[in-house]
Amino acid sequence: MITASVVTYDHHLLDIEPVLRSLFASPVDIVYVIDQSENMLDLKQELLTYANKVLKGEPELREKLNKGFQLLYFPHENLGYGSGHNFAIRMAIEAGSTYHLVVNPDIWFGPEVFPTILSYMKQHPEVGQIMPRVLYPKGNEQRLVKLLPAPFDVFARLCLPERLFNQRNSTFELRHSNYSYSINAPYLSGCFMFFDTKALQEVGLFDEHFFMYAEDIDLTRRMHRKYQTLFFPQAIIYHKFSRASHRSFRLFRIHVLNLIMYFNKWGWWSDPERDEFNRRCLADIDECNSRLGQL
Repeated sequence: MITASVVTYDHHLLDIEPVLRSLFASPVDIVYVIDQSENMLDLKQELLTYANKVLKGEPELREKLNKGFQLLYFPHENLGYGSGHNFAIRMAIEAGSTYHLVVNPDIWFGPEVFPTILSYMKQHPEVGQIMPRVLYPKGNEQRLVKLLPAPFDVFARLCLPERLFNQRNSTFELRHSNYSYSINAPYLSGCFMFFDTKALQEVGLFDEHFFMYAEDIDLTRRMHRKYQTLFFPQAIIYHKFSRASHRSFRLFRIHVLNLIMYFNKWGWWSDPERDEFNRRCLADIDECNSRLGQL
């Protein structure tokens, strides 16, 4: 069984329609929409009306519905991104999920993405988590596969012009890989986290102490301890990526506070595991670049 969860916050149906369409066209058995809105009271009715029209109105989707596909809506107290997804993941585990996708509302992708990822994961049980190649709507690269950050990496990105730390940031974002091959990286973006559900149960769900912005770093590095956490460019998705914390002081404050919490948990200046994971990732990239250069 394949499950997916989308956490919404004051989203209109039109905001999440692209990701729903993408999931409807994929081999997903259950989609959980976890609504943490404080002001939107009509999403449930909009969602159910839309789903009824689309799923019953198109022959292929009607067949999927007849085979047991479910779109489930749940209101949920706004305790953070990870809390909302954990609520869904626990239900997915109870339902018998084999693979679970955590996905942002501002994502969309083609019907080939799930089969490509599933085929790879079924052949590689050492992989616990996958993130595909992520593009902006216009097709340019989003650099969302990274090393584990040191404090300078994240706070410089939040507060300084990139020209002042471009070389370091280039290494942090693994740009020298050219994003052209798979990378076992210790930090994958939370916008699209495709998990082996058993592996996720083993390493633990999202740490709900994080409200948002650092929960993906924390979970990926815990997964990376026992499984490969793979950037997988053979599949491509699109992400609107609004960078809201750069436009809202409230979200900027939440971002900073959660990063402080992350470094309090894992270490500020001394983090031997971070150093080892990053060293190994960079060595793998150097080996791949050398091998490709010899072809």
